[in-house]
Amino acid sequence: MSRSEQYAIHPLPAHRQPETGFEGRFSFIDFVAADNDEVITRPEAQTARPLVVDLDGTLIRSDLLIEAAFSELGQRPHAILGMLKALRDGKSALKDHLSSAENFDPSTLPYDEVVLQYIRGARDAGRPVYLASASHESLVSAVAEHLDLFDGWFATNKTSNCSGRVKAKILVDAFGDKQFDYIGNDSADLEVWPHAAKCLAIRTNSKVGRTLAQRFDDVEHLRHDRASWKDWARLMRVHQYAKNALVFVPLITSQVFELNALLTLVVAAIAFSLCASSVYILNDLVDIKDDRGHPTKRMRPLASGTVPIADAVLAVPILFGISIAIASSISLPFLGVLLGYYALTTAYSFVLKRMLIADVLALAGLYTIRVVGGGVALGVATSFYLLAFLGAFFLSLALIKRFVELGARRRAQLGDSSSRDYRNDDIFMVGALAAAAGLQAVTLFILYGTSAAAAAMYSRPDILWLVAPVLTFWLGRALVLAQRGEMHDDPVVFALKDRVSIATLALAGALVIGAM
Repeated sequence: MSRSEQYAIHPLPAHRQPETGFEGRFSFIDFVAADNDEVITRPEAQTARPLVVDLDGTLIRSDLLIEAAFSELGQRPHAILGMLKALRDGKSALKDHLSSAENFDPSTLPYDEVVLQYIRGARDAGRPVYLASASHESLVSAVAEHLDLFDGWFATNKTSNCSGRVKAKILVDAFGDKQFDYIGNDSADLEVWPHAAKCLAIRTNSKVGRTLAQRFDDVEHLRHDRASWKDWARLMRVHQYAKNALVFVPLITSQVFELNALLTLVVAAIAFSLCASSVYILNDLVDIKDDRGHPTKRMRPLASGTVPIADAVLAVPILFGISIAIASSISLPFLGVLLGYYALTTAYSFVLKRMLIADVLALAGLYTIRVVGGGVALGVATSFYLLAFLGAFFLSLALIKRFVELGARRRAQLGDSSSRDYRNDDIFMVGALAAAAGLQAVTLFILYGTSAAAAAMYSRPDILWLVAPVLTFWLGRALVLAQRGEMHDDPVVFALKDRVSIATLALAGALVIGAM
């Protein structure tokens, strides 16, 4: 017999409700036998001391409010207006505005296994366990019901925010001062810990940790893994920095082989890298819910809770600010290109990536802008045919990326993605478009090889024609491997790791050098 069949759950009795403006269901439970309504036990009759557990940052390695805000902005960027309007009535009103249990799946949240083990140990010892959270009641109740480990819960509603002093008063009124143990993690919990019989903490920042050490002698810090530099490197997509080598293309095509030019492009690549990282993090914040339902993306640092979500939010403006400062040191025109890149990639994160075909056109544009940025940084013009070739080539890569993603969803028997405007059945048309764009790129490269710009720049431009079959080979092989499901979800990353791709790139580079 399940627990829900054994017991009926009742709200906190009226004479026990704290005078905090908190209304509705605290889920302060009376256990009642379902067959005869006989009261078996009440919280005030418990001989074992209750354990109270915080949710955000404690039971889960994330923050539901931040997740809800970015999810809402990702779906509807104009929702910022409604969020600001709700915030005028207080944080509790904002949480109520953002709370939606319809698309909330508590089974995908990154629960902390150490905290879960502590809760199970308390239950095995016969102790009642309660969930007390500043998150909205609709979300907290869903988590409590999913885990089926709690005897009740306390949460924020539309008029009252269950955090800090409010949470402390609710718990004291419910259990008595020093009559419960509390597990928390945040500065708001510093209002609760003084009223707990035993203070337990996990994932506290340095400031909260120092305050706890000064105020209490017997704080128990639960074991947890901190984000490593490798986790941050994954979050910032450092492995994607190789894409920013595109800024060096104008150096090769214009044959400006000077140390000063090389150093300028190195700085330009760093600016693009940091700017891209800020948007990669922003994109992960927007996609966090959808990533958790993906077979591989669920292991990303934010989706898995490896990197604290609040730290990730703070990193976005810091990385962007540094990239702006670096770009300004090169030239104002280059700064303009970088700002254009940022505008397009941000539009991609919030709007364009949810639009059919527009998303891959934006991705192709982001690659091409890097080449334009390199030319602007050097102060050299870039051939129209070259830009057209690169645009078509990167469009093919972007379509291959979507092809791979759709193939992965089909193999995992997942439904259509909620964050993309593609259906799983679109995979065949996407593959056809990728092949067409690739062949168009080869054609444009041949036209570039016969152009006046190439004739003026290269002493043996006819050799450039030999690059065309090399490109055709690589694109055709990439499409076949994508069809087989043997390609990384990013074809650029695949190209940098695949031996055949590296050899093909080296051969194409050797032919270009031979044409000089």
